[in-house]
Amino acid sequence: MTVSHEADWLDGDRRFPGELRLPGVATIIEVRSKTELKDRCRADTRYYISSANLTAEAAATAVRGHWGIENSLHWVLDVVFSEDQARLRTGHGAKNMAVVRHFAINLVRAVADKKSLKLRRKVAGWDTRYMKAILDLPPR
Repeated sequence: MTVSHEADWLDGDRRFPGELRLPGVATIIEVRSKTELKDRCRADTRYYISSANLTAEAAATAVRGHWGIENSLHWVLDVVFSEDQARLRTGHGAKNMAVVRHFAINLVRAVADKKSLKLRRKVAGWDTRYMKAILDLPPR
């Protein structure tokens, strides 16, 4: 991981149309990762920008937190709700359905049984008593 605080070059006056300007940037972070699989190796470089003046340790924590959210919520939404296959892309429909999916995933997560989230959702669609039990759970 490389952390740079020399980000003032992203602020200046516009020099040509469409030039990227990021006036609030305080830290630029470069993360290089290497993934070793059974049959191949893959190297990736990812860049992050932050308006906070982060140390390398704080930047690493922030990056891990970002991927924790990505892995725990977005991956679940894609697997359980096939969100990447959704055709709503414009207007309020996409945002409204995202709210509904988040609401539903929180309800399904609150159930204390041994079923997977995907199976809980399916069973709630098949069995109205199970769905009612989910909807009647007290808020946490």
